[in-house]
Amino acid sequence: MKTSFKIMLICVAVLSLAGCDTIKSLHSKYQSQATIPADVFGAGIGQTADSTSMVNLSWREFFTDPLLQRLIDTALVRNTDIKSARIAIQQSEASLAAAKQAFFPSVMFSPSGSIASYGGSAASKTYNLPLQVNWDIDAFGSIKSKKRKSEAVLKQAQIGEHAVRANIISAVAQQYSTLLLLDHQLEILLATDSLWNISLETQKILWENGKSYSTAVNQMEASYLDVKTSIVDTRRNIRQVENAICSLLAITPQTIERSHLGIYPLPRHFSVGISAQLLRNRPDVQLADLAMEEAFYDTQTARAAFFPSISLQGLAGWTNNAGSVVVNPGKILLNAVASLTQPIYAQGKLKANLKINQLNQEDLINQYVQTVIEAGSEVNEALADCQAAIEKHGFYERQVEVLKLAYRGTHELMDNGKASYLEVLTAQERLLNAQLNQAVNMYNGAQGLIALYIALGGATR
Repeated sequence: MKTSFKIMLICVAVLSLAGCDTIKSLHSKYQSQATIPADVFGAGIGQTADSTSMVNLSWREFFTDPLLQRLIDTALVRNTDIKSARIAIQQSEASLAAAKQAFFPSVMFSPSGSIASYGGSAASKTYNLPLQVNWDIDAFGSIKSKKRKSEAVLKQAQIGEHAVRANIISAVAQQYSTLLLLDHQLEILLATDSLWNISLETQKILWENGKSYSTAVNQMEASYLDVKTSIVDTRRNIRQVENAICSLLAITPQTIERSHLGIYPLPRHFSVGISAQLLRNRPDVQLADLAMEEAFYDTQTARAAFFPSISLQGLAGWTNNAGSVVVNPGKILLNAVASLTQPIYAQGKLKANLKINQLNQEDLINQYVQTVIEAGSEVNEALADCQAAIEKHGFYERQVEVLKLAYRGTHELMDNGKASYLEVLTAQERLLNAQLNQAVNMYNGAQGLIALYIALGGATR
């Protein structure tokens, strides 16, 4: 036994001296290669002192509507995707715990017994009651790399849960915003229904008094009925969005309680100065970096496979079988073995495995770059949506104001027989479209703000 230990130690010493730097590299830790270019958001978007203010807000501070907060709270508790993400974390924690235990020896109790009789002689009974110990020595970092990979996988599961959390918050907020838009559009349509009904009745009176034609009444009625169908469609769309929110909350279809204050107001001023480093808050960017870390440790493990595996085995117990002689009572059994296995020829599998893992690392670097580019594009698009909505807001306000005046004036002219029904129809339809477009513009701005908040890594905590 002493001789085997000496041989093993000599082999380890020779290999260590021959490849000291290589062996040291097998124990090295991953150095992040994640970089964010300063111009990732595109030209004209610089950095300002308050560029992190939005991202630093918790989702409760960003979404201040108490009814929306209640919906998000429910979704974060009941949503099945978030539950699956939390289960994935628990699974990764279990895998990491097992990887850490690999540094310690395994111990097994393996009792055995037999009964033998030859030529009619009395049966001899033998038994072994040993504890077997097996300890793999991590001289070349294989176990350490696997443990570090498990740590990277756990981090990915945790960041994945953050990503699911942010997506759920975003989805609930966006659907809630859509619900507010539809409520606002329904209010506009109901108000229009009342106004257009008055116009229709007026046109009927004019026709009855011979001051108009039946075609005018028919045109007015057709336009009025078009509003009626739009009301039905809007109510159907409200039901659809409510069902979508219920699905996110993992509850049965029901009416969603919401604010009646209208769509979120647009900010009066909007800065385009945003630090590119804020993208590090994004879960997908973090996951891309962790994927590179996981691949790095896979490559380290593949490199370690070229070096010897060293193991110590021990056995201690009680037996009454001393070679070919059965003795009673039994005696203590001790045995220890040290082994070293050096790969010589593995049919090219070790080289192929190393090459595959190296190429996987290279591919993940490319994927990281693409992830950053797409993240920057999302921020750029969200900024553009917000800026466009803010710029158009004043125009829509003025347009609605002047079209209201035009509608009232045209209606008065029609009452006095100085304007045709076509002028009234045109005025009221233009007013309705302007009001609906104004509502949609405010909605687009709200959606842009939500998208920007999420695109910069908000709602992850």
